[in-house]
Amino acid sequence: MPSMLGENSREGFGVVKTMDMFCVNTAKSFLGKNVNLHLKDGSVIVNVLLAEIQKDEFERKAFVQCIPYGNGNTFRVPLKSVAWAELLNMSMILTNA
Repeated sequence: MPSMLGENSREGFGVVKTMDMFCVNTAKSFLGKNVNLHLKDGSVIVNVLLAEIQKDEFERKAFVQCIPYGNGNTFRVPLKSVAWAELLNMSMILTNA
């Protein structure tokens, strides 16, 4: 009976499983918003605006176009290297600055 309840499982109770990949549909929900991008290699890209999703038809890869806060330059991050995105509350950041 305990194995059916998950007591002996690795996750245990109350542990949320993370998503395996950051997909295009997930990225669409963050478009136009400031986020921290957590990459699969453990690094974090802090406070960027997700501007658009670009697809390379020849290589069949998707990229996220990012704009750093306070900077007009843009850069692209491959979608498959993003683990998850953390939504930022810009009103708190701007009032504390």
